[in-house]
Amino acid sequence: MTPPKVPAADATLRLLTFLASRRSPVAAVRLAEELDLPRSRTYDLLATLVEHGYVMHLGEERLYGLGPAAHELSGAYLRQEPLARIGRRVIEAMVDEIGESGHLAVLHGRDVLYVVEERARNRPSLVTDVGVRLSAHLTASGRAILAELPPAQLRALFGHQGDFTSRTAAPGPETPRALRELLAGVRADGIAHESGEVTDELGSVAAVVRDHTGWPAAAVALTFVEARVDDELRERLDVAVRVAADEITRRLLGRRSGRTSTEPATQQ
Repeated sequence: MTPPKVPAADATLRLLTFLASRRSPVAAVRLAEELDLPRSRTYDLLATLVEHGYVMHLGEERLYGLGPAAHELSGAYLRQEPLARIGRRVIEAMVDEIGESGHLAVLHGRDVLYVVEERARNRPSLVTDVGVRLSAHLTASGRAILAELPPAQLRALFGHQGDFTSRTAAPGPETPRALRELLAGVRADGIAHESGEVTDELGSVAAVVRDHTGWPAAAVALTFVEARVDDELRERLDVAVRVAADEITRRLLGRRSGRTSTEPATQQ
């Protein structure tokens, strides 16, 4: 290979690309070995990237993973084109079939960011819209994604009681343990739910979308007035988000996780 004209930039981009390809955080020593970099240089690069938010240092475990600034770039890319273009038609078809409002959202730090929003006719206005961010632990979309994250990344995002917020009087998870227990149920069901935790009297269901590595890239959701939904319709909503999520996964050339739906990804 031709030597890079800007070695520092080349090393930085290779480091970020490697971290992005991993399903869980990595030790600095392994980064140095995999990228054939001197250890001292690897630590210097990591320190700079941590300072700017592109890498997150998990001190107790001495591991490194992508940070919020890297997710910001990812979110900007997704907002601009591919996922929204691929997902919009699927969300529109789902909303036309079910008659409830649908969304496609990605994880953005501790929030979900909505990249597609399709309002159903004669349904109430919602707080969600393209570009809106909501706390991931309160939303069905966020829970569908969080349930599939590695344990270390979940701890980095929601590892302390101060990481939890509320929007309504409806009880949501308020501690890391409560969130882990809730997400265990999401993994077992393959569907995430929320009930009045984002907006009073409204509920949502969601299913995860995966990319080509099996990573939880996004989530498909439907939002509805809970008083109007009986058991039969609730079952149709669950099926609809699962089918739509699987279709977007297929269009992304995505694949399902190698583990079974009941094998915990975030057990601690």
